[in-house]
Amino acid sequence: MFNHIMVGASDIERAKRFYDAVLGTLGAGEPLRNEAPTGHVRYFYRHDGNTFGISEPINGEAACGANGGTIGFKCSSPEQVKAFHDAGIANGGTSIEDAPGLRETSMGPMHLAYVRDPDGNKLCAIHRVK
Repeated sequence: MFNHIMVGASDIERAKRFYDAVLGTLGAGEPLRNEAPTGHVRYFYRHDGNTFGISEPINGEAACGANGGTIGFKCSSPEQVKAFHDAGIANGGTSIEDAPGLRETSMGPMHLAYVRDPDGNKLCAIHRVK
């Protein structure tokens, strides 16, 4: 369904350091650096057939998190959920909601952790219990 997800970054190199750390816990390698025709810098992380991008806003306005929006990242274990969260906090992110851990949800038990990136984008690390 999705080709890619991209979020804006007010400080592209700060955002790169954050996402290098958190996406590195999922196995994503070094991103592809791209410069838009407008001169704005973008980074694209590719992993398991998916693409996640960060970009200086091309319209020249400030980057901001989507109110009500969450981007969920699939993790392979509860330990990877915790590592994602901890890497985010160690690299300028903010822990939000409950502490990382197992939660009973309407969709069954899941290990979850929520963090906001330095620009306020809400990220979820999730491992579904089988």
